[in-house]
Order: sequence, then C-alpha cells, then structure tokens
Amino acid sequence: MANVRLEFKASAGDADPQARSVLLLGQLPNLQRVSWSQISGKLQPRLSEEMWQTALNSLTPNPTDNCPLYLNLATVAALPSRVSRHNSPSAAHFITRLIRNCLPSGAKRCIVMVCERSEVFASACAIARAFPLFSRRSSASRRSEKKSVTVEFLLTGHNNGPMDVTTLNCLANAAEGVRLAARIVDTPCNEMNTDDFIEEIKVVAKDLGIIPTIIRGEELKERGFGGIYGVGKAAEHPPALVILSHTPVGATQTIAWVGKGIVYDTGGLSIKGKTTMPGMKRDCGGAAAVLGAFKVAVKQGFKDNLHALFCLAENSVGPSATRPDDIHTLYSGKTVEINNTDAEGRLVLADGVSYACKDLGAEIVLDIATLTGAQGIATGKYHAAVLTNSEEWENACVKAGRKCGDLVHPLVYCPELHFNEFSSAMADMKNSVADRENAQSSCAGLFIASHIGFDWPGVWVHVDIASPVHTGERATGYGVALLLSLFGRASEDPLLYTVSPLGEDEEENLQRDSKRRRLV
Repeated sequence: MANVRLEFKASAGDADPQARSVLLLGQLPNLQRVSWSQISGKLQPRLSEEMWQTALNSLTPNPTDNCPLYLNLATVAALPSRVSRHNSPSAAHFITRLIRNCLPSGAKRCIVMVCERSEVFASACAIARAFPLFSRRSSASRRSEKKSVTVEFLLTGHNNGPMDVTTLNCLANAAEGVRLAARIVDTPCNEMNTDDFIEEIKVVAKDLGIIPTIIRGEELKERGFGGIYGVGKAAEHPPALVILSHTPVGATQTIAWVGKGIVYDTGGLSIKGKTTMPGMKRDCGGAAAVLGAFKVAVKQGFKDNLHALFCLAENSVGPSATRPDDIHTLYSGKTVEINNTDAEGRLVLADGVSYACKDLGAEIVLDIATLTGAQGIATGKYHAAVLTNSEEWENACVKAGRKCGDLVHPLVYCPELHFNEFSSAMADMKNSVADRENAQSSCAGLFIASHIGFDWPGVWVHVDIASPVHTGERATGYGVALLLSLFGRASEDPLLYTVSPLGEDEEENLQRDSKRRRLV
C-alpha cells in the first residue's frame, strides 16, 4: 500500500475496463439504486446486468458482506444498512476495513463509492486510511512502480449531481492530510525524532508560505517552558515547541490547535514494561493530526487566525532525566511535583495551551493528544474522548465526529470533584492522580486546563485519541478529519463548510457562548 497514488475523479472512466480491477462499495439500499448504465462500462464484458443483480441479491450484510464478481478483478461489498446513533452514518470504519480486505489486486484499480452527498467527506477520509504510506519492507523498496487507485463517487438521494472540481480537490487534500498524519505516527523514532518532526513541519510551512517559530533545547528552559523541557531534556535530540501561524486579513477570532508530539515514550524513570512500551512511537499522534489538518485547512482557505502548536519531546531515560519528586515550573507559572514521569503528555500540553492563551491571544484552544490508556476503557477503541468547558462545543465535537468518521464521545467535566486528585503538599499540584480509579481520563485533561485556569473566559477543548490513533499495527491518521469538520464554518471551502456540525443557529450559539465567556 505504501507505493499507492490515490486519485479522486469525477469519473474513473470506462476505457480499457479489462485492465482495471474494481471494487464497488456502499450500503445495500444505495447499491440497489445504481442503474446498470452507470456501472456497466466498468464491468463489461466480464459481467452482465443479470449477473450484477444476482450478486446484489446474494448480499446479506451483517454488518458487512462482499461478493466476488469476476475472478479477482471485480468485487461488490455492502456496508451496514443501518448504524447506531453513536456511529457515523457513513459507516467509515467499515469502509476502511472492506477496502483492505476486498480491494482486488492490480497496478490500476478503481473504487466506486456509492453514497449520499453528505457522506462523501467521511467516506474519502476512510478510504485514505486504507492506504498507509510508511513501509520499510525490502520488497517494497525494490518496487519502483507506483500503483494508482482511482476513487469515483456515485451519489444517491435527492442531491445526486456530479461532483465538481472544487470538491474533488478538497477530498484529495483531506486524504493527503490523513495519510501524512498516519505516516508520521507509523514512522519509528530512529527516523522520526524531534529533529525529523521539525523537518516535517518545515516542509508544510514552506508549502504554505509560512515561517515557523521554533523554541528548542536550552531556550525552552530559559523562557520558562518547564513542562516541555523537563520531559525531553534527557533525550539525544532536544525538545521543542514549534508554532505555525496563519493570520488572514479580516479574521474575526483566534483559534489554536495544540498537539502532543512525544516522538517516543519510554515512560522516563517511571519506565514502561516490555509489553507496554512497544507502540509508543504513536505518542506523537496529536501533533501529527494538527500538522495534517493545518495543512489542509490553510490550503482550503481558513478565514480566521489559526495557530498550530507542536509540543515535541522524547521521554527518554538518562542521567539528566526528570526524577519523581522533582518540581518543575511550567509556562503558566504554576509549579508541578512529579510523581510519575510517565504522565508526561499533560506537562508538554500545559505549556502549549498556556502559550496559546498568553502569547497568541487565542479565544478557542483545542488540544489533541494520545494522553491516557484509560481513554480506551472510557470511550473505546473507535471513539476519542472529549473534555471541554463548553457544553455547546461538546455537542459540536460529537456531531463533527459523526459527520467526518472520526468518532467522539464526551467525558465527565467536573473540576470541583476531580481536580483535587492532583493535590500536593510541596507544589501547586502533582502531575498524576492519587486515585487511578476516579475518572482518570477526565482528570488528565483537567490538569491541562488548570494551566489556563478553570475560570478562563475562552473555549477549551481537549481530545484524547490514545486508542483511535491506530488500528492494530497501523496508524489511522485520526484527528485530521475531525479538526477540518469541527472548524469547517471558518473555511472558504464549500465542502468543509457543509460538513461542519454547525447550522446557522448553532453557529450563533457558539459565537454567543465564546462572547459570553470573554465577558465573564
């Protein structure tokens, strides 16, 4: 899959159909609405209309099903016909799964996605997840030939006209952002240390015409970033805070996306065991999502001030590593007694969100992170956990997840009951909870919020993506689609605007909520 070029086209074309293998994919009711004339050019002379109807009649999705149509060159696959209220109507996770399992082989392949227009964005992002970019298999390196997969949408429902170039361009950029984030997360630390991650950011910055701000190494210590510096100071490659800023003329608000970028997490001196440390290359998933989403958002015309902050460090073991009992002063000015060096993500994010508020004047701050193993217990493998000081934004996150396929479910927000878990006799707080059985994921998020203050008048959103950042051994690029959908109303792009969870009334409510908080 690493050498696959993904293309989105209005029509995949019917030329030379015998040389192009094809997967037709959709919910069974949608597949049954497709006329033979729409797909015959991709299936003839292999298949007749009668054989196509026979194949459709044989499908009994529970939750999915598939039927080979012609040797290994053509397959039809059915998604679940219904999904629950906590799932995406697009059935995005099943799209990725079916493509990985059912897409016929060949150098030139075609996916025909049959769905409603409202499901196009989520479907495109789900398709992108099926084609990871990173591989170090020797067979892959010897293969120089690029394979192409063309994606065509057949739209059903009342708004089933052809897709325009603008929409296709947005889908291609979103897919590129998802695959970029997944590639970074899949890459091991010997190839994706903090220096390498900064180079990835520089490539995006150059593409967008932005000059990044880079604060790293001893400068972090000198400027008061005790969280990022304390976590990464023992590593060979120094920690860093990197900022990309998009400030268009006419912007009416300032938004900050803050990503946790722990390129490897040994746990520090509170070291992880041999079974829990493998996979910790994925601890940069939040920063990877911010990079992929920022690139797409700016390319598609983001109308507000948007800052992307990358809190980069390797939580390593060495003579200069932070010890339990050490006390660090973070950028907020608050002191933290370290009682668990494996609770490091909240330390770097605390510096990031504090900088976003104090120095960048952000009114809306969203941090995204692979923060707690407890997230998977709280909300499962597929739904990220959201914690926020705004009920309106909590609802918006859940709706955005359903629209884009990056599913989200709320955590309990109750600092007056939970924040005392961090009580310290020596400092303003400890960095890990006293009782790990008391809303652990919520508490971890509250630690971050405490460094901008629970009475801060802006909107703070925390998204814990520890489990959905990967499926099995592969990264998912989770978070790119979510950020693009959640903030779609700030985009000039028509598709991103329509996949935003906010109607006009809801958008007014969120603006009113932000204004009310600023006035409190």
